[in-house]
Amino acid sequence: MSPAVPVPPWVTVIMVTYNGGDLIQRAVESLARQSEPGFRVLIIDNASTDGSAERLVLPDARFRLWRAPLNLGFAAANNRAALECRTPWIATLNPDACADPDWLAALARAVRAYPETAMFGSLQRDASDPPRLDGCGDVLSIYGIPWRGGTGQPLDSAPGVDGEVFAPCAAAALYRTDAFRAVGGFEPAFFCYLEDVDLGFRLRLAGHRCVQIHDARVTHLGSAVTGRFSDFTLFHSYRNRVWLVARCLPGPLLALGLPLHCAATLALLWRSRAPAAAWRGFYAGVRGLAWALAARSRIQAGRRVGVLALARTLNWRLSDLRRRPIDLRPL
Repeated sequence: MSPAVPVPPWVTVIMVTYNGGDLIQRAVESLARQSEPGFRVLIIDNASTDGSAERLVLPDARFRLWRAPLNLGFAAANNRAALECRTPWIATLNPDACADPDWLAALARAVRAYPETAMFGSLQRDASDPPRLDGCGDVLSIYGIPWRGGTGQPLDSAPGVDGEVFAPCAAAALYRTDAFRAVGGFEPAFFCYLEDVDLGFRLRLAGHRCVQIHDARVTHLGSAVTGRFSDFTLFHSYRNRVWLVARCLPGPLLALGLPLHCAATLALLWRSRAPAAAWRGFYAGVRGLAWALAARSRIQAGRRVGVLALARTLNWRLSDLRRRPIDLRPL
């Protein structure tokens, strides 16, 4: 029997891990079981100290591990890996996510079905409660509050069709490499949290859209290392939300969105009696407004869509801030 002919890779899957324990091995093994063979995997270990990098077993030559000398953060580490990519597509998969065997195959079909699309999202089950959703695409409100659509809702509440969402959750996303690079990739200053919404926003400003693929599925634990309500998570989330609004909203929307965001954030902080870390994050975001507003001039210079068209991609319902529903638009 002649040896199998290697399949040219069309996508590089980037996995960024920091003290991922045994989760990273499970994530790697889920990729090794993919029915779609045309991929490579680049794992960036952000100077883990828990021994997970030393214990990691790579299944075959498609997988490569690079150990950073320090913790670069999720955003910068993905950008570093993207520099090494020689494939037309980049996928991101979190170390606390396990991909279904047909995850990449479903994304490959989506690339063919929607050839003008530069970013795709995956349906995410909750690893701690698989009959429930971890998310069905990222939503952004005019109030500057983003959320993963449908988190905590029954899995069967997700529409059984593909649709357009504001942005993909980078726990399991696909980006066209040239579009990713053209807008500068993830913003390193965010470090982690909301860097995917910020990237999705900048891609939208450049004229791209995001399609959520119903059959591209993963199981995601979510903030497994940092903790969903830890001081670290709260600080970065509240800070980065301020910067997201200031950097990306076009002028007419910024005049409305920034005051609404500040009012909504203060209401959330006050009513929830949020920990001090959330207040510190919001304060850090306000203190960093000069940097964010300086960056917006470069970002807005590349805008290729009208304000009204962009406004229609946002969620305008005040009641949805509490419900956090799926916001899937027809294609």
